[in-house]
Amino acid sequence: MTPHTVPALRLTALTGEDQRWRHRPLYAEIVHRAHAAGLAGASVFRGIEGFGASALVHTSRLLSVGDDLPVAIVVVDREDRIRSFLPQLDELLDRCLVTLDACEVLRPADPPQEKR
Repeated sequence: MTPHTVPALRLTALTGEDQRWRHRPLYAEIVHRAHAAGLAGASVFRGIEGFGASALVHTSRLLSVGDDLPVAIVVVDREDRIRSFLPQLDELLDRCLVTLDACEVLRPADPPQEKR
């Protein structure tokens, strides 16, 4: 069985782990909205160092200035499904940076048909 690819769109939201939306971590809010929208999947990745609009470097190193580490929320699905999800992020855009990238998802090929 050889895999083949299908086109997809990757949504990446970049924020800080301390960002909140109505008392919930912003990354959790985005994941729960993606789940409720029926998207294929979402993952949250915690960074060890980064900076954003504030220009303040946040790092996990001891004695660093900030503890608000960078977080990336990655959602992958078909382009039409990701694009229809975007309006659900409108009210959150002042708290994160969202990027979209075309990508391919590996899928296993159909199993070979048995000869009769």
